[in-house]
Amino acid sequence: MAAISGRVKAYLGRIGPTLVLLAAAVFFIAPILSTARAAFHKVPTILLDRHTWFKKWSFEGIRRAFKEDFFWPTLSLSLKLALVTVLITMALLVPTALFVHLKLPKARALVEFLTVLPYIVPPIALVAGVAAFFRPNARWFLNSDFALAPFYVVMAMPFTYRAIDAGIKAIDVRTLVDASRSLGGTWATTLRKALLPNMASSLLSSAFLTATVVLGEFTIASTLAKNTFATFSFEYFGRDPQGGIGLALLTLVATTALLGMMTLLTRTKSRKAMTVTRF
Repeated sequence: MAAISGRVKAYLGRIGPTLVLLAAAVFFIAPILSTARAAFHKVPTILLDRHTWFKKWSFEGIRRAFKEDFFWPTLSLSLKLALVTVLITMALLVPTALFVHLKLPKARALVEFLTVLPYIVPPIALVAGVAAFFRPNARWFLNSDFALAPFYVVMAMPFTYRAIDAGIKAIDVRTLVDASRSLGGTWATTLRKALLPNMASSLLSSAFLTATVVLGEFTIASTLAKNTFATFSFEYFGRDPQGGIGLALLTLVATTALLGMMTLLTRTKSRKAMTVTRF
């Protein structure tokens, strides 16, 4: 009996994680399949049967979205905002995280708490407070489409800082810095040749997370009356529900493809990680 009980427990131990993964897959994939049917199938749900399931599938909704006057301008603006936000994020958080690790290790808890604050403050409260200050004092700033970039940097901070911080924890920063400095490398050289190559995976992850936040953010852009891709998608869904759903599905697929590319790049970078640096 003890042997049988042991085999049953071992079997359940093996099948348990598989069942959890299958349940998670169904939980996430089923809504995507339902979205795809709503986006590309022109048969109402009430009329679905074995005769109509494979009929009247069309990509017309996506084609209509591509022909919209504001599709390409809003997509271009969102991509530019993503690029600017990534650059600002890297310029601010990489030096900050490195400085905290090297010079102020006792302040790490405080910095981590500060980077979580965007979770606590709702985006609508953030944009309302900032706009109330800038409208009478610097209206030119809010009139620019790139005024959204600082907001997006703040919103992405809880994700990006932790990705960068994880990359720093994964390497021996102090040893790399000491080795570089002892060989005559300047701080700029140390950062460029010793630290950044070893943090490539975390930097790519941080950039991807930042771009994802920018491409999907709606509240701040709508409140400041900026025509980004997210606001265009929402407005287009109100005029063409099927095309809007198709556009949302296309955005999801594109984001997933970017995630896959990032995963491949980070694996390649990890294999080629620098262990000895030349100066």
